[in-house]
Amino acid sequence: MIEVKEVTKYFGSFPAITDISFTVERGEIVGFLGPNGAGKSTTMKVITGFLPPSKGTATVAGYDIVSESLDARRHIGYLPETVPLYTEMTVREYLGYMGKIRGMSSDRIRSRTGDVIEICHLEDYYSSIIGKLSKGFRQRVGVAQAIIHEPDVLVLDEPTIGIDPIQVVETRQLIKDLGGEHTLIVSTHILPEVSQICERVIVIHEGQIVAIDEPQNLARTLVGSERVDLQVKGPQQEVLKELAGVDGVRDVSRINIERGEIPQYRVESELGEEIRASLAKAVVDAGWELHRLNAVVMSLEEIFLRLTTEEDDGGGEVAG
Repeated sequence: MIEVKEVTKYFGSFPAITDISFTVERGEIVGFLGPNGAGKSTTMKVITGFLPPSKGTATVAGYDIVSESLDARRHIGYLPETVPLYTEMTVREYLGYMGKIRGMSSDRIRSRTGDVIEICHLEDYYSSIIGKLSKGFRQRVGVAQAIIHEPDVLVLDEPTIGIDPIQVVETRQLIKDLGGEHTLIVSTHILPEVSQICERVIVIHEGQIVAIDEPQNLARTLVGSERVDLQVKGPQQEVLKELAGVDGVRDVSRINIERGEIPQYRVESELGEEIRASLAKAVVDAGWELHRLNAVVMSLEEIFLRLTTEEDDGGGEVAG
């Protein structure tokens, strides 16, 4: 649905993004994650036709965003970071105006306006002046204008920035609901956003993509092993030796604990090894008490820091 190939964008001599390449399949919700200034908004503007690439190509629904710009834009709904609202208009007037800009007939505008008002939960604000709405409801109006022409692709740039926590939750749910009918790219620097609403994550740093994968796969690849934590009541040296002897175990270490707590251990195995059942059996067979056993997944925060910390430049892109 979206294909970006080796796109570079210069501002003067400065490369805002360099050799960006990725694809987004129909119906996917993909998070475009990076710190402020990483190149997220520039990439979004290239995809939506607001900026031409200096090099490379971008296509949406099979149409080149430069040479077939009008055809491509008919398939795109775009919510920029600064929502393009006319604050003196009512919600109804604004949506009607945006429908006309997109070439929709009057009958279609009337029908579709009712649909998007319901989808974006704006029923109580249909006749309200946009300038009098809260930031959260303005965001909803922005989403409504982005979907009024029923695009295949939605590009949302920082959709929850600057709104209160309750509206953040509601906006994230709206985005998830839209994912059933649209292909979505959601640009954000907020880590929980990606894990809560996105199926796949593209991590960008200093204008370059450093990883593309599902968050859980990124964690496994970066760590290079499967990790399991156990809490076992038994003689510590014997427990360490017993766990280390389980087939597939690569390393065992003790986790620092407070005095009086039940000892905890971290076991690492090769990627793809499922050793939890074997670990539990070893503990039980030895006659010790197993109080806890769970797989450890690297948090999204850890992944992000690992990928965007210069001193840890493992080199190359992690791709699924």
